[in-house]
Amino acid sequence: MILVTLTGNKIGRMLIAFAIMMGSVACKTKMTSKSPNIVFILIDDMGWKDPAYMGSDFYETPNIDKIAKEGIVFTNAYANAPNCAPSRACILSGQFTPRHGVFTVNSAERGSAKRRKLVPPQNKTKLSGEVVTIAEALKKEGYSTCHIGKWHMGSDDYTKPEAQGFDVNIAGDHRGHPNGYFGPFNMVNLKTHKKGEYLTDRLTDEAIKYIQKHKEEPFFLHFSHYSVHTPLQAKKRLKAKYQDKTPGHMHKHPTYAAMVESTDQSVGRILEELERLEIAENTLVVFFSDNGGYGPATSMHPLRGSKGMLYEGGIRVPLAIRWPGKIKAGRISDEPVMGIDFYPTFLSFAGAKSTGQKLDGENLSSLLFDTNPKLHRKSLFWHFPAYLEIYSGMEDSLGHWRTTPASAIRTGKWKLIEFFEDDKQELYDLLNDPGETKNIADKFPAKKKELHDELRRWRKGVNAPIPMHLNPQYENR
Repeated sequence: MILVTLTGNKIGRMLIAFAIMMGSVACKTKMTSKSPNIVFILIDDMGWKDPAYMGSDFYETPNIDKIAKEGIVFTNAYANAPNCAPSRACILSGQFTPRHGVFTVNSAERGSAKRRKLVPPQNKTKLSGEVVTIAEALKKEGYSTCHIGKWHMGSDDYTKPEAQGFDVNIAGDHRGHPNGYFGPFNMVNLKTHKKGEYLTDRLTDEAIKYIQKHKEEPFFLHFSHYSVHTPLQAKKRLKAKYQDKTPGHMHKHPTYAAMVESTDQSVGRILEELERLEIAENTLVVFFSDNGGYGPATSMHPLRGSKGMLYEGGIRVPLAIRWPGKIKAGRISDEPVMGIDFYPTFLSFAGAKSTGQKLDGENLSSLLFDTNPKLHRKSLFWHFPAYLEIYSGMEDSLGHWRTTPASAIRTGKWKLIEFFEDDKQELYDLLNDPGETKNIADKFPAKKKELHDELRRWRKGVNAPIPMHLNPQYENR
């Protein structure tokens, strides 16, 4: 088992490279001249260290590892938010959260009112129909478009997937998680085939049917798994396998591990079908997670925190991209990238120049094709002006909150987080302290001011709402 402990250090990168290179094979498929198919596999709540290629000491992910071996791994890939809905809205729109207004899941006023010092801004729970999604942009370029799985962006006539550029929608509506992973299912366009069937498997069946039907035309498959989000429910056989397996030092939850393996099996079936249909070499496959892992079940060590936090464990996620014959196999990039970067990247592959919509991401082509190891931008930004309560069992380590309203910026190795309740600023050197264990704001006041000034300029430029008013229900204790 390969265990990577530090991102960016020489030993860690060598270990990742070794894991990627082991077992790498060439794809024997036909190449066509049409625009590439795009299979975007979005996993819900998968942590940065969950894939085996990233160092898990318990979970088994040979098929996800295959994407890494045959493509490029990004060690500093980020979600645009620490929880589901805003991260997905950013991917679909190519925009930072203040532009579309989806900041969190449900209300920004989460948790006990008496413990919320500030009144957070109003939160949108739907992606506006006025937004030109990546599906709409690709559809204009002749792509067939399909959404399968979790949507979480609305379900009315203006916000459902069919209204946002997708020709086909299976199981996508307003919900953020399934009632359960075993049928019968109560989901849009997903009739139960047999009682007890597993949702991850069934969604994969539907994805394969779509690929088979549209193999002769360019297609965009937005395969958005509900897994590995709660409720934690796994197939008995796989769960038993991990119950019998020796726990790792970092990962040890048998039910979660079984869910990870079912997700990996889904990835394997998709890759096998692309090979069987001889379209793999004209298909870009992206593997990504919408935010950090669920804290009670998994660990992002050495990263600090988990889903719902602007610390690295809540926003840094696994990302691997494969395009046989185009992207050189076995490559690693430490360049920081974000969910908003997929939109301009996919547009470039489709030959489109612009949609007329402001895009905040950057085209990753230079990184993918190794023409330039660096992007043009200087910094990454996050704005999360909302409250998120703790998960049960996390009280001793976190107090009442996973996060209070905050913003963050990363510039090079430096990261600053600003918390609005008390104007506290935390500065970290991610190169030497990826676990954010030492707040060095007092040690580097000039760097703190430099990043804070840039963060404030960015917030002004995107019209980010800042919570400033005191909550009358707040009890200062």
